Amino acid sequence: MNRRDMMKLASLVVLPMPGAARAGSDGEMRPLTYKVFTVTRPGLNRDVPPGKESLQWVANSATLIHGERDAVLVDTFLTIEQSSGLADAIAASGRTLKAIYVTHAHGDHFFGIKVLQDRFPDAKALATPEVVARMKLQITPEKLNGRWRKLFPNQIPDVISIADPLEGDEIDLEGNKLAVVRVGHTDTDDSTCLHIPSIGLVVAGDAVYNGIHPFLNESNRRTRLEWIAALDKIDGLKPSAVVAGHKIPGNDDSPRNVEETRQYIRDFIRLNDATKTARELYDRMLELYPDRANPGSLWSSAAAAKAET
Repeated sequence: MNRRDMMKLASLVVLPMPGAARAGSDGEMRPLTYKVFTVTRPGLNRDVPPGKESLQWVANSATLIHGERDAVLVDTFLTIEQSSGLADAIAASGRTLKAIYVTHAHGDHFFGIKVLQDRFPDAKALATPEVVARMKLQITPEKLNGRWRKLFPNQIPDVISIADPLEGDEIDLEGNKLAVVRVGHTDTDDSTCLHIPSIGLVVAGDAVYNGIHPFLNESNRRTRLEWIAALDKIDGLKPSAVVAGHKIPGNDDSPRNVEETRQYIRDFIRLNDATKTARELYDRMLELYPDRANPGSLWSSAAAAKAET
């Protein structure tokens, strides 16, 4: 996959789902609708054992939830080019962007805030106070220059904006409730999801992965179990659709991805106990999951697991 393909914006339009409705301008009742946008890029860990070169990429998702007039975006993209393409897609929707909600404090989900707010200055960037605090830790010069700008030279915005703390646990969109769900540790601490009960949708951030190796680098024996509990909490919402923060472009948003992510983590826990080295753990997991994208994430996760004391 070349660089042009890596940075290409792909749009997946998801049809309206049944649920609570609101009156349109013609008097008919209409539900909210959502669109999922995905971009692909190189993974963060590129020092990977040979054999899976064709899968060494990762995809991010951003979800636009909209009514007849207004919209809320969940998460942004990483680079200037990706975020500019996302802004173009939002403008093309014809809706007014009211808010950008950030599910968790990983840079590839919020570094695009400034690019979007330059295009949509009235859009408020919002996150829970805990996520806002963690965002501040991600934009230190050490993190930006030592990691992100080194991996993506001349592609990260010069100015990184962060969200404002959300007051309460809801965002209103044309009379519909978008509910913040705190799920704790997933691929990082203090993660959240956004639940839209009227259409049975959960925008899961990185609690759920869809066709891509989960990022387990920040987990340990205890927090891997917390991630499983977070997935149980999402299941308890009984969603009709679940959008993963990292998903293969074109894959559907079936709730089965919750169980598939949970089973992946269970397999990782089991095989971590059954192996002695990071390479052995990596190889055993690849036997179970040979077709998932971004094996670099698995490789670094295996190394982190074996480094635990």
